[in-house]
Amino acid sequence: MVSLFYTPRLMPTKASPSKSENAFAPRLKRVRAAMRDSDLEALLITNPKDVDYLTGFHGEDSWAIVAPRAVFVVSDFRFQEELDAIKNAKLIIRKGAIDEAAAGALESFKGIGVQAEHLTVATRAKLAKALGAKRLVDTTGLLSTIRLRKDDSEISLIRKAVRIQQQALEETLAGVGPGQTEADIAAELEMRMKRLGASGPSFGTIVAARANGSKPHYRPAKTKTAKNQPLLIDWGAVVGGYCSDMTRTFTFGRWPKPLADVYQIVLEAHLAAIDAVAPGVKCRKVDAVARDIITKSGYGEHFGHGLGHGIGLDIHEGPRLSKQSEETLEPGMVVTIEPGIYLPGIGGVRIEDDVLVTDRGRRNLCSLPKAIDWATR
Repeated sequence: MVSLFYTPRLMPTKASPSKSENAFAPRLKRVRAAMRDSDLEALLITNPKDVDYLTGFHGEDSWAIVAPRAVFVVSDFRFQEELDAIKNAKLIIRKGAIDEAAAGALESFKGIGVQAEHLTVATRAKLAKALGAKRLVDTTGLLSTIRLRKDDSEISLIRKAVRIQQQALEETLAGVGPGQTEADIAAELEMRMKRLGASGPSFGTIVAARANGSKPHYRPAKTKTAKNQPLLIDWGAVVGGYCSDMTRTFTFGRWPKPLADVYQIVLEAHLAAIDAVAPGVKCRKVDAVARDIITKSGYGEHFGHGLGHGIGLDIHEGPRLSKQSEETLEPGMVVTIEPGIYLPGIGGVRIEDDVLVTDRGRRNLCSLPKAIDWATR
């Protein structure tokens, strides 16, 4: 059965160009420890971001299998040349369906973990039919928990993404003024990030002119910037698969009432929350620091989202900084701090940076100014 679906072979020794060749062994060690704790002989990885995390392969339509002494990538001919650069895995080039190839590679294992949150019901049913339902064990959050704490290789890539997005914004702002559409500004910013080395934006760039800034996840359209009106930009870059995420709010001329006061309140909340970031601190406590400042200023009902979230291979990952969060900050986590106040019909202010939790406190990975004088164009 196995020979019908795949041809295993060892990879050449050429390292992945985007990740440190020494980064994957400790990650796999943590994964295998979690597998032993769950009595798993093998783990089927179907989330492409987790495949990337364990192998450095960014492509789609590919799965990975973690076994006690080897890692396999199940892929197809389209990605064979790219996978030749991956040195820490054995390649399975499938000739049939991906679930059939994976089942063939897994047939000798008993306890087989599957990612319940990343596997469709239909695909799981096919695997159960091929391998036997009793051999499959649903796991949830096994990899996402391990990915919470970033290693030096990951932090380096996030730092580079931040540098690129900051330079791209500065270059874009040099040519921005009243009379430009949101869509044109977003396109210019994304183009500049790519020219500077990003593989793309880490999410759909938000450019919200005038009153559109009151919509936290607004999609840029044909609204034009205007004199004495605000402009909110939320953008990020992807480098080596890793995301960055920042927000700045500007105005062209005078700030419309009451956004000048709102800007200072949001900035105070932003800076105070960053100062509260430290290992061992509950995420909800950091959220409360910013939320209390905004609430005491009379705008609590206009700050309706959580303070922030983790970033990494996904633009939104753990931990969550919100009122409901039960998570605790740990060294190596990278989180956004992004308080905001949104006033329908007027506009909104959000200020966001990416912050690394260190052994003794925190380090802001972002360096763009935030003072209102800088934000007044």
